[in-house]
Amino acid sequence: MNDSYVEILLVEDNPHDAEMTIRALKKVNLANRLIHVKDGAEALDFIFSKGTFANRSKENKPKVILLDIKMPKVDGIEVLRQIKSNEDTKTIPVVIMTSSKEEQDIITSYNLGVNSYVVKPVDFEGFAKAVSELGFYWLITNQVAE
Repeated sequence: MNDSYVEILLVEDNPHDAEMTIRALKKVNLANRLIHVKDGAEALDFIFSKGTFANRSKENKPKVILLDIKMPKVDGIEVLRQIKSNEDTKTIPVVIMTSSKEEQDIITSYNLGVNSYVVKPVDFEGFAKAVSELGFYWLITNQVAE
């Protein structure tokens, strides 16, 4: 995929959850411009055009970032902190999609500027519905600053 036209950045270390998310978005034709990274370090490289993504233009920001919290290398809270504390990236909508219902994770995420916090449903049908609704809202309904 040409990463200059990414609409969705999916940051998910669990291959099963990533596959379910991508499948749900494909089902409603919202996965054409999606890139999946497997940990927080790779996400930061993509967002800030470093490492393997050094040639990517920083101006081509994703329309939304779907971000897991519990990940190796750099956790989702730190990724969120870096995105929302940077002038160039702070307006990118970030949706935490996690299995964590921990109150502290929710409070910390909102204090850092997360746009939405979604606890992943356990069953596939509920998960697929939640992902497709998120996709429609953030890609079609929501208006972002250019």
